[in-house]
Amino acid sequence: MLNNKSVLITGGTGSFGKKFVETILRDYPQVKRIVIYSRDELKQFELKQKYPEREYPQLRFFIGDVRDGERLKRACEGVDVIIHAAAIKQVDTAEYNPDECIKTNVNGAQNVINAALAMNVKHVVALSTDKACAPINLYGATKLTSDKLFVSANNIKGGRDIKFSVVRYGNVMGSRGSVIPFFIAKRDQGAKELPITDMRMTRFNISLQAGVDLVMYAIGHHLGGEIFIPKIPSYRIVDVAKAIAPGLPLIEIGIRPGEKLHEEMITPTDALNTIDLGDYYAILPSVSYYYTKEDYAKHHNAKPVADNFHYSSDKNDEWETVESMRENIKRFVDSNFDVK
Repeated sequence: MLNNKSVLITGGTGSFGKKFVETILRDYPQVKRIVIYSRDELKQFELKQKYPEREYPQLRFFIGDVRDGERLKRACEGVDVIIHAAAIKQVDTAEYNPDECIKTNVNGAQNVINAALAMNVKHVVALSTDKACAPINLYGATKLTSDKLFVSANNIKGGRDIKFSVVRYGNVMGSRGSVIPFFIAKRDQGAKELPITDMRMTRFNISLQAGVDLVMYAIGHHLGGEIFIPKIPSYRIVDVAKAIAPGLPLIEIGIRPGEKLHEEMITPTDALNTIDLGDYYAILPSVSYYYTKEDYAKHHNAKPVADNFHYSSDKNDEWETVESMRENIKRFVDSNFDVK
């Protein structure tokens, strides 16, 4: 699928970008070019140490910000596939710096779309988040706006051979700023207790590789305009704490501003435009000038979900246990990701 293709990854030095590069190099040895586009020169330097130019001549490193549309267009020359992973992701950071969050997550998304249209890119897949579903914080609101921009971009492509779609998934296990490395650090620092925002809290759980696999699926199967959502398990925050530090008492500290008790990925209203693909769901565009809902269903060999369907972390059919989380966390630690 990606052999003999050129791929650009915005935010390519983040957790997802690094795993995506690793996967491409493993599964598509004939990839023509992989462009790592990010604004952090230190992270680019560190990634270059892992992939030295003499051994990986197909890698290119572009310093650039998605806010800079002209620089983005230059980076997209000759590119076939764009994976848009760059974003301001921290909820509290977005609440305190709303204009900066909007510049990156909304204006940056439009710049990616404009560059893709101008440079004859074939496939664009944007990463979203469960927080974009019925958002209550600015980060979620900007990502919902981004999702809408990418979905609607299919209606302004004219005669270009290009497809835009979105992947939406929950918390990536062990990603930077997530609860697992936080709890591990607390335990290893000799904490006497672990802080829990709310004992009832639940979240969706997905591995970094599963997130990459979802993006690969989207590249290979999208018609354009779909929001792909994986079927993944939920976990209870208290079970994560018990898996990491079973002997430590838990103290409830209250939900932070902009935080949900449970996460959603498909609302009952979304369900009216959602189809079941087997391992994934897809929310279809409410307005499409190219395909009907029947076209999407036929293409994906899928069927509509029930009208009252609601995909949320507290009403999931699949759950992680303390034991399964302990095994997942052990694999996470053994994979040599930085947990500090």
